[in-house]
Amino acid sequence: MARPCGAVPSMLARFVGVLLVTLIASLLSGCKDSKAVAPLAPVAVKVTPVMQQDVPIYREWVGTTVGYVSAQIRARVTGYLVSQNYQEGRVVKTGDLLFQIDPRQYQNSLDQATGKLAQADSQRAQAQSQVAQSESQVNQAKAAVAEAEGDLARAQATQKKTQLEVERYTPLVARGSLSQQELDNATQNNLANLASVEAARANVEKAKAAVASAQAAVDKAKADVSVAQANIVQAKAGLDESQLNLGWTKILSPITGVAGIKKVDIGDLVANTTVLTTVAQIDPIYAQFSLSEQEYLHFIRGHRARATQVPGFSLILADGTTYPHQGAANILGLEVDATTGTIPVRVSFPNPGNVLRPGQFAKVRFAFAVHDGALLVPQRAVQDLQGLYQVGVVGTDDVVSVQTVKVGERVGGLWIIATGLTPGERVIVEGLEKVKTGDKVNPTVAEPPAVSAKPAAAPTGSPASSPSK
Repeated sequence: MARPCGAVPSMLARFVGVLLVTLIASLLSGCKDSKAVAPLAPVAVKVTPVMQQDVPIYREWVGTTVGYVSAQIRARVTGYLVSQNYQEGRVVKTGDLLFQIDPRQYQNSLDQATGKLAQADSQRAQAQSQVAQSESQVNQAKAAVAEAEGDLARAQATQKKTQLEVERYTPLVARGSLSQQELDNATQNNLANLASVEAARANVEKAKAAVASAQAAVDKAKADVSVAQANIVQAKAGLDESQLNLGWTKILSPITGVAGIKKVDIGDLVANTTVLTTVAQIDPIYAQFSLSEQEYLHFIRGHRARATQVPGFSLILADGTTYPHQGAANILGLEVDATTGTIPVRVSFPNPGNVLRPGQFAKVRFAFAVHDGALLVPQRAVQDLQGLYQVGVVGTDDVVSVQTVKVGERVGGLWIIATGLTPGERVIVEGLEKVKTGDKVNPTVAEPPAVSAKPAAAPTGSPASSPSK
């Protein structure tokens, strides 16, 4: 006899219910029989203490190399270039011949100046001879004056004697004691002596006139000497100028250095404004860069406060390599540029073999400041989670605490921690990814890395990023 259709679902439902009850009972029975799970062992990690010490902070500045002494070689006279006497790019020494300008016109000028000097010297000699001759005539005229004055004195003495005779004879003749003839003779003698006195006086004046004439000749001859001497001075100046101009046709190197590529060719007409080439002393060589006013003040105050000297400078070349020689700061600019607000600095580097050349791109690196009492942890102890920096700190109970920190500079393989840690705390350097806050760990001490003298790059977005100017 057939069953009704509604009976099948009813039986199926009873079957499923029985099955579920049996399954639940079985599970409950199994739970009662199972043993308790054993707890996990603490994770092994390596830790290192947070170090505290003074750390130099390095910076890099973009600069260029500059010749220690750089001389632009220019022509001093105008003329046609007839020879080049050096090899471009090679070392030349002080006084080496670089170029030769056609010297012929300057040689002609020198010859003319030499002739003018000889002529002026001859004129001076003639004038000096005339001075000597005129001075001799003066001496002779003075002797004639002395002789004429002597004759005058004798004539005056004789005339005075005859004058006394006339005066004595006159009363005697009046008394008849002496003849008139004798008086007349005495009178004639006196008149003759008077004439001799006048003649002698005239000779004296004539001799004096001869002295004056001879002295005038001496003065004229001395004036001729002065003129000749002035002509000699002028001729010597012309000669010196001609000699200089002739010497300047040979263009010599003023320093020892590397000579650059020539800027003129043989046959070119060069003038005293023409740059022919450049010679630069490049061993040592400068690297020049600029400090901002704020950087300059920070740097100077920091090093003066510690009474420290400016540290050694490193040079990073365009290919990223570090130049093997250390530099020293030699020149600090006089003033801050009003436009850029920077002050130029020049650092000299040894340059054996002239490897570095002026105009090269380079970065100058040096200890810009010192971070006093910096807190240091290894870089591998810091996790960077999209700009959020975290470290795992292990407490005295060996329980982990993951803490957020603020980082500063990177110094070699270490981070400077600005905030978030204290000296001596233990930070996880190995195994941080295996633990979380509250986990108990089994710590072992890892040897801390040494502070490197070379800086590492600052992280993107950190306060130390992009330090260069």
